[in-house]
Amino acid sequence: MKLILFDIDGTLMDAGGAGSKSLNDAFYELFSIEDALKNIKFDGKTDLRIFKEGMKYHRLTDGNGALVSIREQYLKRLKVEINNDKRHIKPGITTLIEALQGKHHHIGLLTGNLMAGAEIKLRSVDLWHYFEGGAFGDTHEDRNRLLPIAVDNIYEKTGKRFPYNQCVIIGDTPRDVEVGKTHGAFTIAVATGPYSQVQLQQTGADAVLNDLSDTNTVMSLIGSAMSNYF
Repeated sequence: MKLILFDIDGTLMDAGGAGSKSLNDAFYELFSIEDALKNIKFDGKTDLRIFKEGMKYHRLTDGNGALVSIREQYLKRLKVEINNDKRHIKPGITTLIEALQGKHHHIGLLTGNLMAGAEIKLRSVDLWHYFEGGAFGDTHEDRNRLLPIAVDNIYEKTGKRFPYNQCVIIGDTPRDVEVGKTHGAFTIAVATGPYSQVQLQQTGADAVLNDLSDTNTVMSLIGSAMSNYF
C-alpha cells in the first residue's frame, strides 16, 4: 500500500485556461491592471507564490489585505471561468485512479492550487470525490514543503502514516519531481503539460511517461517503487 499524490493542472486535467484568466481578471478588477500576469511563469508554482510574484512585479503591497482580496476575487472568477469547452481530463486518469483504488492504495493531491480552487477545478470534471486529502497551495507557498503536509493530512483522515519512501508523486513539471527528490519519494513525471519527455528526463525523475493512458505500465512502476526502496 502506498500514498499516491497527484498534481492537478497538466497532470489530472487541463482547465482550459480558467486559472490564468481568473487571476488576470482578479488583478484587473482590484488594481485596473490588464493582463497583469503575462510575465509571470505559472507552471509548478503554488498559487500563493504566483499571487505574491504578481504583486511584487507591479509594486503592490499587502496593505488593506490585498492578498486576501486577490484570493477571494480569483476564486469568484474561477467558479465562472471553469465552465468552458476546453477543460478536459488528461488521458487515462479515471481508469488509473480506479485501478489504484482496486489495489487499496491511498490517493491524494499535492498541488499548487488553493484547496478551494482545486475543488472547483476537479468537481468540474467529476474527479474531486476520488481524493482523500493532501496538500495545497494555500498550505505553504514553497512547494517543497508540501509533501510532509500531505502525509500529515492523510494520517489525520485515515490513521495511516506513510513514510516518504512509500509515497509516489505524479506530476508534469520539474517542480513536482523536485518535491519528491527532496524527501526521497518515488517520482513519475508525465509529459502532458508544458514540458517534453526529454526535458523531464533531465530532472532525474524515477520514471518519465508521455501520458498516463497505459494503466498497466503506471501500476507496474508504482509496484516497483517499493522494491526499489526496500
